[in-house]
Amino acid sequence: MKRKLIPTVFAAVLSVGFAVHSLTASATLKPGDTAPQFTAQASLGGNTYSYSLADELKKGPVVLYFYPAAFTKGCTIEAHEFAEAVDEYKKYGATVIGVSHDNIDTLTKFSVSECRSKFPVAADADAKVIGAYDAGMPMFSSMANRVSYVIAPDGKIIYEYTSLSPEKHVENTLKAVKDWAAAHKQP
Repeated sequence: MKRKLIPTVFAAVLSVGFAVHSLTASATLKPGDTAPQFTAQASLGGNTYSYSLADELKKGPVVLYFYPAAFTKGCTIEAHEFAEAVDEYKKYGATVIGVSHDNIDTLTKFSVSECRSKFPVAADADAKVIGAYDAGMPMFSSMANRVSYVIAPDGKIIYEYTSLSPEKHVENTLKAVKDWAAAHKQP
């Protein structure tokens, strides 16, 4: 009996390893690509409004990050890190927006508790924005993978980073914003 279980367990472990590897596949949109414009229902500090990427780009670069689901461990860690860094992004004229497939009621709560009312989160329940940015999780395309983009005011993507780990998303996007600011003589 035990000998029959070993190949089954090994196959299961191997398939999980392949699945985890496939979940970290990189996004298709790359630096130089034009960022798809979108408008979505968003919440900032518990207040719901219509978020427009085009309007935000008029103010400066936008850090657009996708995350799988509000109130999960990794997404909560990432939201806290972005909240802590918002003032640093602002020094370089950048704003932050998070997007997930969650509904707006969930995100209204998430915007206060986990985003600490520092930046908006947008609802993409139909996964249109996730799809436009090729940010869907493999095999679950309606759920966002953990993908971060930095978009310049001209609408071009200047940085992309994909990793299911919440670590490095803030560090890497902040560096991209600082590099852009230095090249464009921003503070």
